[in-house]
This record gives sequence, C-alpha cells and structure tokens, in this order.
Amino acid sequence: MRILVSGASVAGPVLAYWLTRHGFSVTVVERAPALRKTGGHAVDLFRPAMNISEKMGVLSRVEERATGTNRMTVHREGSRRPVRADLSKIFSATSDRHAEIMRDDLSEIYYDAAHDDVEYIFGDSITAISPDGEVRFENAAPRRFDLVVGADGLHSNVRRLVFDDESRCNAFIGAYLGVLTLPNISDLDRELLIHVGVGVGRTAGMYGARHLGDARALFLFRSERELDYHHHDVPLQKELLRSAFASMHPQVDRWLDELDRTPAFYFDSITQLRMDTWSQGRVTLVGDAGYCPGPAVGGSTSLAVVGAYVLAGELARAGGNHERAFPAYERAMVEHVRGSRAAALSAAKTLIPTSRLGVLGLAQGARLISALPAGPSRALVRLTTKSARLHNSMTVEDYPPPAASGGRGGLAGDLGGGPG
Repeated sequence: MRILVSGASVAGPVLAYWLTRHGFSVTVVERAPALRKTGGHAVDLFRPAMNISEKMGVLSRVEERATGTNRMTVHREGSRRPVRADLSKIFSATSDRHAEIMRDDLSEIYYDAAHDDVEYIFGDSITAISPDGEVRFENAAPRRFDLVVGADGLHSNVRRLVFDDESRCNAFIGAYLGVLTLPNISDLDRELLIHVGVGVGRTAGMYGARHLGDARALFLFRSERELDYHHHDVPLQKELLRSAFASMHPQVDRWLDELDRTPAFYFDSITQLRMDTWSQGRVTLVGDAGYCPGPAVGGSTSLAVVGAYVLAGELARAGGNHERAFPAYERAMVEHVRGSRAAALSAAKTLIPTSRLGVLGLAQGARLISALPAGPSRALVRLTTKSARLHNSMTVEDYPPPAASGGRGGLAGDLGGGPG
C-alpha cells in the first residue's frame, strides 16, 4: 500500500517511520530543497513523545541534543531587581520525562531514523489531489497513491487543496510569535533571559543552547486584531516586530538590531486550528496541519509526535482501510487536541501578561516553584497550570509493529502518563 506524506519537519518523518515499520510503502514530499536548517527554535517533548522517541531508538540522540537550559532570569519592565529561577526544577515539576530541543535538530533526528526505508522528494510540492488518489506535483510526474497525509504545518498545502475555506477553521487567539537567530551577544550559557512588559502584553527572551555557537531571541506580543501581512512577506514581518517591541529595554533593542543580519527568522500569529474532522476521502491531516493548538504555547510538537504514532498504528490495525482507520485516529486524538487548545489559551495568558499583577505572578510564581523542594513545587505546578496536567496525564495506546517488520522500536508498554 502506497502512502504519500507531505511535509518533512516533525510529524512527517515520525509518521513515515511508523508506517514503514507497519509494512506500508511511504513517500515524503517536502517543498524545501533539503531538510530545513533555518535555525529554528526550542520545542518541548513531554512524556508520551519521549516514550515514542525511545521506541524509535532515537532517545539518546534527543537527550544529547537537548538545549540544557536550566536557569531563567526575568526582568520586569520598570523594576530594577530581576527574578531568578531554577528551570530544571520547573521542568521536573511539570513532567517526569521531558526534553527541550531545537526544532531543526529534532527534525533531523526523526528523519535519520528511517530515511533509508522511505522515499524522500525534496524541492517539490503537491498541486492537486484527485478523489481516486492521483497526485500532481509542481515538478515531478503525476503519481497514484492509496492515501495522502498532510503533515505540512499550520499553513498546510494539503489542507488548502482538499478542505473547504480554511479561514473558517482558523481561530486567532490574540498574540504573535517571532524568533530570530543571532550571535550570543549576552554570553548566555544554559540560561533563558526574559524581559516582560507591564500592561502592554509583550515578552522578549533570549537563550543559548549548550551545543550552539549562536543564540535565539524569542518575542511574544498581544494584538487585539489580526495584523495585515502575508506569511511570506518577511520585511513587513520584521517591521511589525520592531514596532511591537520599540523602546522596551536597551537589551531588547540590541536583539532587534540583529533583524537585518539574522540568518534565520520566523514570524506568525498564534492561531489554533479548529476543524470538525481532519479527514476527507483518502486524505487526512496530522500535527499542526490538522489541529495546531497554537505555536509556542500549546505543546504542538509533542502533539504532532503522538498524532503521527497513533495514525500509523490505526492504519496498521485496520489493515490499511482508511474508512476504519481515520475515524479511529480522530477518536483517539480528539481529547488530547481539545486539552492542548485549552492549555494554549491558559499558557498565552501566563507568558504574555497584560497587567502588573500578571507580570508579578509570572515572576514570583517561577521563583516560588524553583525555591520549593521537589514535592511541593510539583504539586504547585499541577495546581496552577493546565499545560502541566495535560502533558503529564496524556496516555497513548501501544501499537507494536508486526514481528516480521523487524521494527526498531521493540519496546513494549504503555506510552502514556498517569501521576508522575
């Protein structure tokens, strides 16, 4: 059975790995000319995604490439005293199995896990998908596939081609995210430095990973309305970012000065996708393409890994019958998706406070959690964040590949949570 996957970031390579282990023939098409190495930003893998990574045999590589960020310094606008927190304690209180890793590193790790068994087509894109599975490409000759999966992110090409007007399923949650790569001008070593605005809803941060020669600056800001720009108009995006963070702090100004020199830049709205179904005929969606809870605030990377694993497992269980597998996949994922959406809304309020009380709560909460012993700090996190409860309790069914496939995972057991 031939399956085409669009997108080679995170969900695509994970899905390709598990589909091949279940005996399917997989082709992955990616618009970029090669694996994207654009700098990227740090993403979180929580317990279910870490367990799936272990089953794939790549956990040691994930842990080797983890950023190692373990300290946080928070500067509140108008306050002379910064607040310092122990991030390692906060992470351990949030999840008993967690890694922060650069997105590009994670994509490469998942790609390496199965690229010898998967056909990858780089520098091409789908232009049409017929109901009977014929697919047309920008460059390659038309081909026929039994199934097509869109794993191509928030601005999914597959979703645009197959589903109705996508604007109806986009829910802007009132914030924007910007990330740029820059020299480590603040000489950060495993530290996250944050500036939080008072009353205007803006947060800027910078961090350096232990294996990087550079650093990342991250910007989050609120907006009551959606800004008017095209997602390929990078110069305008940079101007919007400059305007949002003008005169916040001299240190933030220095980060923004790097916008004209940065080798990698990302900017997008923090938008949720709220679709009634992720499947239509022979086509389905996985990860951000189908159920993005909100970039940077909703655990979308872990959700994408889990979704890819579940989709492959349900297709195997149904013997490739998509009419059975796709509904089963959606039933297995729907509560995880709803929980991630709610967690994203809560996280956005916490990370981009709009009042002095919110700013104080962010800083003092981080300091209190890091100051408490492990047991009380873990309890406090669970009481105060929806995200922690969600990612610590998410459970995933086990889908062992057939013995004849020689699956590299080979690890049995529950992939999910339960009290940590």
